[in-house]
Amino acid sequence: MAVNVNTVYTTVLYILNKEQRGYLTPQEFNSLGAQVQEEIFNSYFPDGNQSNRQVQNNSENNTEFFNINKNIAYKLYPFEKEVAFTVNGGTWQYAGAETIYNIGDIIATYNTTNPQNDGPRYDSIVDIVDRNDYNVIIRSKLTAPTKQYPIGFTRKNEVAATSGASITIAPLPESVNVNVLFKPTPPVWGFTVGGAGQYIYDPAPASSTDFELDISEQTNLIIGILKYAGVIINDPTVIQVAQQEQQKELQNEKS
Repeated sequence: MAVNVNTVYTTVLYILNKEQRGYLTPQEFNSLGAQVQEEIFNSYFPDGNQSNRQVQNNSENNTEFFNINKNIAYKLYPFEKEVAFTVNGGTWQYAGAETIYNIGDIIATYNTTNPQNDGPRYDSIVDIVDRNDYNVIIRSKLTAPTKQYPIGFTRKNEVAATSGASITIAPLPESVNVNVLFKPTPPVWGFTVGGAGQYIYDPAPASSTDFELDISEQTNLIIGILKYAGVIINDPTVIQVAQQEQQKELQNEKS
């Protein structure tokens, strides 16, 4: 379940106004919300690595509802999808509008058009190597990739402007499906302007976008936005209180 953008914004405004600390415009809130959401999303990966170390040391809590690995996987689940890439000049690219954060397993499919002449169909996991190793491997008769054991390399921030990722695979397959992790979409608190010039929340999907993080992150979103709001309104008290609350949340989560 996602976090309602209006709930977060009204809570932030309530806390600021209650203490007479200033005001945060919708534009400022949207920018801060996107920043904090990305920070929380990025924190899942070092937290996951720390949890893996606990698993290796047999020190992780595996009690139902208290397993850190499962909790992080649950929070990442909405961003994980299997998508088809399309080929363009020998390079496979994602044509969607979402931004890819990371690439998981790559499945290359061969011999779907004429299996009688081309042999059996192969759905093969692509072994990803770096670009230099790729160039060496494909030129060697001993290590040349096959349909059963294809290899490839990935590139980010090239060619595919929408996703920022592309894949080169040898031998060239007929289709490619990739397990990817997308970045969360930035939140938007959309509004109309009332007769008195006031901002009125517009919940229409064309106007507003909720936070895509799990509902359990609502408190962290509010605290994180308040921390940055203190910088904008130049109030160190807001920053200090928000940082203290954020530290308490982190200690509770990781203790």
